[in-house]
This record gives sequence, structure tokens and C-alpha cells, in this order.
Amino acid sequence: MRIVVALGGNALLMRGEHADASVQLHHVEAAARALAPLAAEHELVVCHGNGPQIGLLALESEADPSLSRPYPLDTLGAETQGMIGYWLAQSLRNAGVRKPVLAVVTQTVVDASDPAFAAPTKFIGPLYDRVQAARLSEQNGWTVAADGSHWRRVVPSPEPLRLVEQDSIEQLVSGGTIVVCAGGGGAPVVDDGRLHGVEAVVDKDLTSAELAIALNADRLLLLTDVPAVMTDFGMPDAVPLRRLELAELEELTFPAGSMGPKIEACRRFVKATGAVAAIGALTEAGAILEGSAGTTVC
Repeated sequence: MRIVVALGGNALLMRGEHADASVQLHHVEAAARALAPLAAEHELVVCHGNGPQIGLLALESEADPSLSRPYPLDTLGAETQGMIGYWLAQSLRNAGVRKPVLAVVTQTVVDASDPAFAAPTKFIGPLYDRVQAARLSEQNGWTVAADGSHWRRVVPSPEPLRLVEQDSIEQLVSGGTIVVCAGGGGAPVVDDGRLHGVEAVVDKDLTSAELAIALNADRLLLLTDVPAVMTDFGMPDAVPLRRLELAELEELTFPAGSMGPKIEACRRFVKATGAVAAIGALTEAGAILEGSAGTTVC
């Protein structure tokens, strides 16, 4: 099968952990071990989130006295693609993957008039308490929002239209290469005859769905740090939903900044292709593919 896998940024850096390179590499190596059996048997495209990582780079850029202005988010997104792509490509090889592995820095075309630019929703960076968040918002001109019991910076997240490099990715995958791409949803660009970056972070789950549709993938797997989609998530009586059909999704609501985009990505992929999507824990990738773990959307 041809499988597109999207790894959540929080699966590569758990909530509350220090963003040290060694901590993240430890998680990337675990991810590679989980994906290696899939890579051995199937055509595999690996996408990944970058919320914690791009937030860290943005903080460093904001605080750098040598800069006249901080680096823009599209450029920082490209930086995270290089960093995480390098870790994933190296770790997949070290996990025993014998096929060629290539990390590709990709650009995602968005609409300059997308209303998302006026309504930031995409969480990036570390967790803060309410007082810290309010101070940083005032100091840096950020928009902040509640993320569970904490607060985080939010930035615009426009709809992905297409990947500039998707034809090249198709050729690589068809030739037997494991491709790591669309990191952090891809560096957001507007195409008005010339490509130029914009200040945003595209949702990697929605980009992964668009790429999976373009590649005629057989499966879309969204792997994160939770075992399944759940009712009343975070509550004592939370119940995992093992199977969801398209009609059921219309009756359910999920948080816009976390599970909501994953559900929408699955809906788009299943509706467009008739194939199956799934959501679940990275450590159970094989079982999720088989349908014995996680949440299957069909």
C-alpha cells in the first residue's frame, strides 16, 4: 500500500518537556522504530508537525538583539523541516530501513485572502500560565489562547491548496524512496506569478490529507500522543471511539487547535478517495494500520 503518515509535533516533544535536541531526538528515534516495519512493506510518506519547534525558534528570533526584525514564520517553518527531516531520515536508516530515505523541504500554496489570517488558531511554542501569556502578548504583540489548562501563542493557519513539490514527491515515492516532507504543513507561500512566503503556519494534518489525495494514497495515518479519538477527552469518563463513519463526523465537534484538524483531515481524505484514515498513538502504528488500535475513519 501507499501510506501517508502524519506525526504530531507533540509526539516528538511531549507536553512539559524541555525542548533540548537530545530529548527530541530520543522521540524521533522511537518514531522511526515504530515506522520501520511499515516502511519495509509499503510505500511510505512521512509528514510531521512543528508546533513546539517553530515556537522555540520564534522565541529565539524575537530575543536576538543582532536582528532588526524577527525571522518570518515561513522561514522558521523551513528551518524546522530541515532539522526534523534530518533527524527522521537518519533515524529511519538507523532503525533498519533499507530503502532510500530523503527529507524534502516543501512549500504549501495558500490563498492570500484566506480569512484565517484575521483569526489565528494554530498553537505554537511552549505552554504558559495565564499571567505569562498576557505579558508575552503585550510585549511581543502575540495573539494567545487557552490550550487546556495552559496558554500558548496562536498564529494564522490558512487552508493548504497544494504542495509546490508534489509532482517530485510522486516520482520519488514511485521510485521506491521513503519521503519525509510537508513538515509543519510546509512553508506557507502565495503564488501570484511569483512564490513568496507569508506569516503563518499551515496545519500539517490538513496538508497531509491534501498530499495523500494528490498521491492517491491507500491510507492516511495521523499518529499522535493519544491512543484514539475520545468522547469527553481529559475527563474521567472519556471513552475511545474505535470506528467513525463520515456521516457520524457531522454530528461531532472537536477542539479547533488539536483534534479538530485531525478529524477534518480524515474526513477530506476519506470523502475524496473512499479509502480509510486512522488516528492513534505513534507507538501503535502497525496496529492502527491493521485497524486493531486507534480510531478508524471510513
